[in-house]
Amino acid sequence: MPASESQFDANHEYADALPDGAPRGRGAALNPGNRFVGDPKRGIVRRLHVLGEHLDDLARDRGEQGQPPCGGQVPTRVRPDSTRTILNYVNSPDVSFHWSINPYRGCEHGCIYCYARPDHERLGYSCGLDFETRIVAKVDAPRLLRRELAHPKWKGETIVFSGVTDCYQPVEREYRLTRGCLEVIADCRQPVGIITKSSLVLRDLDLLAELARHRAVRVGLSVTTLDNRLASKMEPRAASPAERLETLAALRDAGIQTFAMIAPVIPGLNDREIPAILKAVSEAGVSTAGYILLRLPHQIKALFLDWLQRHYPDRAGRVESLLRQMRGGDLYDPAFGVRQRGKGPIAGQINAMFETFARRFKLDSALPPLNHTAFRRPDLSDALVDPGSGQMSLFGCGGQDGG
Repeated sequence: MPASESQFDANHEYADALPDGAPRGRGAALNPGNRFVGDPKRGIVRRLHVLGEHLDDLARDRGEQGQPPCGGQVPTRVRPDSTRTILNYVNSPDVSFHWSINPYRGCEHGCIYCYARPDHERLGYSCGLDFETRIVAKVDAPRLLRRELAHPKWKGETIVFSGVTDCYQPVEREYRLTRGCLEVIADCRQPVGIITKSSLVLRDLDLLAELARHRAVRVGLSVTTLDNRLASKMEPRAASPAERLETLAALRDAGIQTFAMIAPVIPGLNDREIPAILKAVSEAGVSTAGYILLRLPHQIKALFLDWLQRHYPDRAGRVESLLRQMRGGDLYDPAFGVRQRGKGPIAGQINAMFETFARRFKLDSALPPLNHTAFRRPDLSDALVDPGSGQMSLFGCGGQDGG
């Protein structure tokens, strides 16, 4: 059952409770002060030292997910969220969709490079360790989605899971909010795209297959490296590289449109793997692939450079130098058209390498568009009262077909 507010420690002052040398199994070892709280000049950056590997390599080869071995762990705590809407409008020229769903905020996968980390600061937490240990669950997500898809103005536009979290992160096994939303989506034949780093997506093959019958679904896996040791450090609670490739093949065999993303490409760390990754995803049956360069907005810069120095001190300086060469001397450029591709000779070389091998492995074709004509509005005739608000629904006359 979802955690109650009383079970959630909102002050996140947990450093003193950690054994010396903890935590293991997490991406970030810092918990920077929140940029929205208090006086930035007095902000304290707490450093938590990490010993040993983040996860046991053998366990990752077996594809185990969830909690790593006990000892020196920061527990994951989940807080229920009382949001009143679930569809998010996305207004960005860098992406090809306009609507997203985030059943959770924060992500237990703990990817050190995640561009969504600063979003957690809007909740009063840190973009560091808090982001991967203090998860917010939108427990009413399926009900809210059904209500919003029933709105007369909704036209069945493509919805993407997710923008600032992974909808199949480990807590989804218990909370099943993504599953609940997909049940609504399958019932409505609502076109949907999914991007994840987890094999848990295969749990919902029944719903995905139903959507595939109407050409209303595509699923992508982010494959950042084929090196298990690098993955275990960089993405400590995501599926292993081999498991992601197996997941792509299983989705293809089930008739699901699939694609792959190398996201992020980090110069001096995983950029040389681009040809091998493209070959591997091609062999898994993928017909389209893309890439995004590392993005380091706000305090992720400090988190990532700290991670580099801890795990790859011999190449930390070179990686930072290459990043700056692609960002005009800075570590990040937020401008549309530049933030995902960079600029300058190094960025150009990465783009040329990707395009060359994408053509070689026949990964440069676009996926066919999703079908929007099969969309049908959910029937809210038995739910005229919104239990979340205590008010009558403004759109209780479902059952109409949308365009």
